[in-house]
Amino acid sequence: MFCRKCGKQIDDEAVVCIHCGVATNPQSAINNDPLAKSKLAGGLFGILLGGLGIHNFYLGYTTKGVIQLVLTLVGWVVIVGPIIAAIWGLIEGIMILTGSIDRDASGRLLKE
Repeated sequence: MFCRKCGKQIDDEAVVCIHCGVATNPQSAINNDPLAKSKLAGGLFGILLGGLGIHNFYLGYTTKGVIQLVLTLVGWVVIVGPIIAAIWGLIEGIMILTGSIDRDASGRLLKE
């Protein structure tokens, strides 16, 4: 059998390619970690409540979450702060849903 990503030969019973680390069988790529966070929840938090940093708190990125929260709450003075935080959260929410951000702060893969 050959790896679908790097093309190198691998064992027929291999779960992941030893050369590049990609899952050889899409079923084996399913995340069954009970502590894994939901990609859908993280993405929706980012899109809907991103200005408050809720998605970052959910995924364990506390520092980024605090920065977004402060930017929103204190930024009302100059009006630009909440707009920047909301756009930042929207972009991160989309990145979570598309898989560009695929791990939480602990390094666990997000589950579908």
